[in-house]
Amino acid sequence: MHCAPSISDRPRLASSFILSLVAGLLSISAWAQAESDQRDADELDSGVAYNIEVIADDLDYPWSLGFLPNGDLLVTERTGQLRLIRDGQLLAEPVAGVPDVFASSQGGLMGLLIDPEFEQNQTIYLSLAHGTAEANATRVVRARLNERALSDVEILFTAEPTKDTPVHYGGRMTWLGDGTMVIGLGDGFDYREQAQRLDTHFGSIVRINPDGSIPPDNPFIGQADALPEIHSYGHRNIQGLVFDAETGTLWQHEHGPRGGDELNRIEPAQNYGWPVATHGIDYSGALISPYESRPDMVDPLWVWTPSIAPSGMTLYRGGEFPEWNGDLLVTALVSRNVRRMDLEDGEVVREDTLFDDIGQRLRDIRTAPDGSIYLLTDSSEGQLLRVTASR
Repeated sequence: MHCAPSISDRPRLASSFILSLVAGLLSISAWAQAESDQRDADELDSGVAYNIEVIADDLDYPWSLGFLPNGDLLVTERTGQLRLIRDGQLLAEPVAGVPDVFASSQGGLMGLLIDPEFEQNQTIYLSLAHGTAEANATRVVRARLNERALSDVEILFTAEPTKDTPVHYGGRMTWLGDGTMVIGLGDGFDYREQAQRLDTHFGSIVRINPDGSIPPDNPFIGQADALPEIHSYGHRNIQGLVFDAETGTLWQHEHGPRGGDELNRIEPAQNYGWPVATHGIDYSGALISPYESRPDMVDPLWVWTPSIAPSGMTLYRGGEFPEWNGDLLVTALVSRNVRRMDLEDGEVVREDTLFDDIGQRLRDIRTAPDGSIYLLTDSSEGQLLRVTASR
């Protein structure tokens, strides 16, 4: 991962390829030019006035949040706790019954997804790092939330094979329009070449039913040497997944290495290129691949170079900020702001920067039922922030 050094985002720097000094210098030059171009884009701003209030603080590396029908909010903390916010107050005791997690470096309790029928079944879904330092993987469980405790915890999915790195788990989840669930996964950092293989889950998006079974129309069902859960592949470290029910579009973003963060429009069975095609370079400055685009691989819709470390994403639809309706809002860890991706006919026509004044690493963003925007800051003293329009 390419974020500024912190205890939550500090991968082991390694390079799988030994390339010539000339190639490295050329790639650095290209990266520097792209950085200059990106600075010009960063000067844009939406001009919309807003207010920010702190709803909760002293959260321990909050990672994801969700809204319950009764107005309560749930927040996952990477260190393993699930927190409940009621009537604008963070309850002192975490929700009981959360499964044990492998909390190390980027691993821990991560994604949160609320069942669309929560009022009837009280079901939530959690993604987490499971295992040990020598053998760990991304896992998804579902459970019933009974007031302040989880019960009936079931394992729905565990990525294969296990890995011995505490980084690049992915962990974001979302619902598709047909009621199936997609889960974004990472390449494990040291296993990036396996993102091009269909017999591992590294660097893929997987699609399952709410009970963990495999939809019969998954694209690689019946294909030899292909895992049947895989929906798309060739990804590095997926950190944002949003489904637009109005257009039927699945949006995704992922971390590049040094540069090359990507926004993608996801289609089943497609190969998104990593690490064969990338706009980024290695942490050492060496070239990862000479290709930014390859035949039979899908090019990103948008590229951030230098890296902003996109971390969460919401598709905004609401009355609080009508100027942003239908646009993607992306939180960033390194640039410490939100990027508004202005969409027209499924294409990005403009990028604005929002909420620079917060000045903190931002981990997640969600649109509330009332149209306000909620943000999580990435810190051992993390905050839940609510953004409303100034009128």
